[in-house]
Amino acid sequence: MSQPIFMVGARGCGKTTVGTALARALGYQFADTDLFMQQTSKMSVAEVVANEGWHGFRQRESVALQQVTQSRCVIATGGGMVLSPQNRQFMRSQGIVIYLFASATLLGDRLEACPEAHQRPTLTGRPIVDEMADVLAARETLYRDVAHHVVAASATPDVIVTEILQMLRVSAAS
Repeated sequence: MSQPIFMVGARGCGKTTVGTALARALGYQFADTDLFMQQTSKMSVAEVVANEGWHGFRQRESVALQQVTQSRCVIATGGGMVLSPQNRQFMRSQGIVIYLFASATLLGDRLEACPEAHQRPTLTGRPIVDEMADVLAARETLYRDVAHHVVAASATPDVIVTEILQMLRVSAAS
C-alpha cells in the first residue's frame, strides 16, 4: 500500500496527533494542510480568514490539499476540507480517507484544554461545545460520505493508530 491517507474530522478530533503517529508507524511522510498553508502564505488561519474571508481560506485550503498529496503520506486536513465537493472527490479517488469521529462534548473539552485561537478562529463566537455541535450537524454526513473508514477518536492516539493499522491491513488483504 502506498496510497496517501487523508485524515478528516472536526477541529480537535486528533487528525494531526493521530496522523503523525500513523505516519511514523507506516514509515510515511506526514503533512498537515493547515500548517502547510500557514507556512506557504506566511499567515495564520485567522489572518487568512481576516484578510481574504472564509472563501479565500477555502480556496487556499483546496490548493494546499493538492500540493501536499503524494504517495506514502498521511495528510491531516482542515476540519472544513470536506465542504468542497471537489476536495471530497479528490481525496476519495487519490487515497484512503479516515474520519476521526468525536462528539461535540469531547471536541469542546479538547479545544478548551488546548486553545489555539490564533490557529483555530471561532466560527460563530458562541461557546465552543455549542459551536462544535453545529459544525458536526452541518458536516457529519460529509465526513461519513467521504470516509472509507470511520474511527472513534475518543481513545488514546496509540489505540486509534492500532485500530487504523488493523483496518488498513484488512482492506489491503481483501
